[in-house]
Amino acid sequence: MPTLPWTVPNTPPRDTEVHVFASRFETRTLWGALRFLAGTPAVWRQIRRSPGAYGATLKARPLKRTFWTLSAWESEDALHAFVRAGAHGPASRGLAPQMRDSAFITWQVNSGDLPLSWPEALRRLPDPVGAVS
Repeated sequence: MPTLPWTVPNTPPRDTEVHVFASRFETRTLWGALRFLAGTPAVWRQIRRSPGAYGATLKARPLKRTFWTLSAWESEDALHAFVRAGAHGPASRGLAPQMRDSAFITWQVNSGDLPLSWPEALRRLPDPVGAVS
């Protein structure tokens, strides 16, 4: 699966602070990676409908069992509402036993810095040797 392009469900106001969230997930098995991929379309639809979502992208290396997410939000509360609602909640709980490793990071940017770049997110996230290549 190639990298999903930056999707913009809502346009942020100019010159506002935006909450950024990046994650890296590594599944224990190829079966776990396939389960991750199977849940992706529903979660992606949820992002497109989420209030406070300013953009998101996904990088997937299923044969290496590794996935990265990068998203921008109106606030930390908007991100938390997304995580608890819709398809994301059941998908993440269902995948928890399949996870080998994960990493999460947040930071703030100006809305004028959107869309976000993968190099910046990958620089900030801890990366096991060889996971990105």
